[in-house]
Amino acid sequence: MARIIAGIGSSHVPAIGAALDNGKTEEPYWKRIFSGFEKSQAWMRETKPDVAIIVYNDHASAFSVEMIPTFALGCAAEFPPADEGWGPRPVPVVKGHPALASHIAQSVILDEFDLTICNKMEIDHGMTVPMNLLFGKIDKHAHWPCRVIPLAVNVVMYPPPTGHRCFMLGRAIRKAVESYAFSNGIPWVRFGKGDRKIDVMQPHIAAQAATGRSGVAAVGVSQEFQRVWSAYQRDTKAAAPQYTFTKADRRVTCYYFYLWDEDFGPAFIKVCAYFPVRHEAPCNRVEVKDLHRHAVAAA
Repeated sequence: MARIIAGIGSSHVPAIGAALDNGKTEEPYWKRIFSGFEKSQAWMRETKPDVAIIVYNDHASAFSVEMIPTFALGCAAEFPPADEGWGPRPVPVVKGHPALASHIAQSVILDEFDLTICNKMEIDHGMTVPMNLLFGKIDKHAHWPCRVIPLAVNVVMYPPPTGHRCFMLGRAIRKAVESYAFSNGIPWVRFGKGDRKIDVMQPHIAAQAATGRSGVAAVGVSQEFQRVWSAYQRDTKAAAPQYTFTKADRRVTCYYFYLWDEDFGPAFIKVCAYFPVRHEAPCNRVEVKDLHRHAVAAA
């Protein structure tokens, strides 16, 4: 599981960002504000968080009055600064954490929170100003010290979510984060288009082999076309609907559990996230398919 180390509240007044961008932080009007965050910045440098989940509200940058989700979770690999009328702020592109964001989305949706999933989203001062206050001024060609998962909450159009609903969502997110794999030292890898999986995973397998202990080296995630079962309603005159099942190609999420075993060596278990699921367990170039009962028994 992962570990939440802090919850921090901050202003996101756009004038703070303008003062920082225009070199006015030492002026008497602004100095007290920025000096007040020096201890927070020192704490962030000391703790070095891996990921920040930033809850904020959008200011008609990613959304508009035509479409305002109550809760929107950013699952993209990066989030560019939005042009809010005077050009994007001179800050780095925010790097996301798609694997953890996808895990949070799955977990909280199963806990009956209907999130909007954003795989492309620009972010505005609602996010970048708090990041500057906590991390300091960073050149736009550099990198933020940690990855970020944005969570946009509607507070601009009636009806907004209730305080209780936001509190319960926070509890659901904490549960999701605590169940995540990386605090167990298990890397979570999202395969890109054209990636040769064994090349991507070989360093992780080698690292696990170097320990001399059997274990999971890494978990890989990809979108692939798979031959799966699909149901169709028969064209019959019967009162009750009748269905037939045939094989069809569907683009689905696949999970690859790469292992190293002290007896068998490297192997992986592939699970197709589509019901009925398809499993594969290649080991030493021997592929055993559909090991439903065996996999359950082994687990």
